[in-house]
Amino acid sequence: MWLLLTMASLISVLGTTHGLFGKLNPESPEATMNISQMITYWGYPNEEYEVVTEDGYILEVNRIPYGKKNSGNTDAGYDVWLGNSRGNTWARRNLYYSPDSVEFWAFSFDEMAKYDLPATIDFIVNKTGQKQLHYVGHSQGTTIGFIAFSTNPSLAKRIKTFYALAPVATVKYTKSLINKLRFVPEFLFKIIFGNKMFFPHNFFDQFLATEVCSRQTLNLLCSNALFIICGFDSKNFNTSRLDVYVSHNPAGTSVQNMLHWSQAVKSGKFQAYDWGSPVQNRMHYNQSQPPYYNVTAMTVPIAVWSGGEDLLADPQDVGLLLPKLSNLIYHKEIPFYNHLDFIWAMDAPQEVYNEIVSMISEDEK
Repeated sequence: MWLLLTMASLISVLGTTHGLFGKLNPESPEATMNISQMITYWGYPNEEYEVVTEDGYILEVNRIPYGKKNSGNTDAGYDVWLGNSRGNTWARRNLYYSPDSVEFWAFSFDEMAKYDLPATIDFIVNKTGQKQLHYVGHSQGTTIGFIAFSTNPSLAKRIKTFYALAPVATVKYTKSLINKLRFVPEFLFKIIFGNKMFFPHNFFDQFLATEVCSRQTLNLLCSNALFIICGFDSKNFNTSRLDVYVSHNPAGTSVQNMLHWSQAVKSGKFQAYDWGSPVQNRMHYNQSQPPYYNVTAMTVPIAVWSGGEDLLADPQDVGLLLPKLSNLIYHKEIPFYNHLDFIWAMDAPQEVYNEIVSMISEDEK
């Protein structure tokens, strides 16, 4: 990362004037678009809504109500809803707290599962009149699904099938950079990262997207920096879209959320956030230790796609998870996939998405 920072500094001084580091590729229009604009850009209808959680967070939710017009028979045409979790670029408002306050950022994936996902699903059900939905989650999106559907039976009844990509419950064997955070004592963690936002998406990220990653000779450098946490598959990645990915990612989360993941690496357990003392834990959970999440209690039918080269959702952790899924209807391990291949690999439609659409189609017959 320091190499990337150094290169970025050099480009800011020399590159824009002298073209020192290669030809500047045209910036992709999506690099500066919001979600609604990107959906419309690709010819799909878009609707945008605001979902308010029980504890006052305002989450932007996008809907693609049907397929492209005049698309023939190539468009599946499903009603697709895109949700957000508190703290990211599209969910950074609260009825009571400013994002500049410590209180706003006092959350982890516990609250995403307890408040964000139920509020979003309730909103969709009320808006559409559908009794059940298909839920597709990737990475932390699977984590909050595991928690919500195992602890909230009424919510679980609203899910017809759970499609889990790169599932994450325990991270005992993770080989990603998050593994290194376990060596940082919690008091020092907060001194280093503060107690608000972790890894905010700011001007520097925009600079990387438009001035660094759009230069042909630096594509690989940016790729390695961006994907150092999750791994990088150079053979299966469309580098021409790198400026789009960097300009929108990472989208930000709380320091407390990252501390929760650090705790998970240390403990090897799938459990709630540890507030640091038996007294504080009793205040939140009525017990001295944070409760474990019992994935076995989740009865929602689930289909899983995992990667053999996934540094974050390590195959060993996935191996521990699968026997606990009481209603596992399908599992596919893609040997050469890493954590981000599920969303950005050029062959993701063939390896994953087409199978999901086929399974949904069969389920709706």
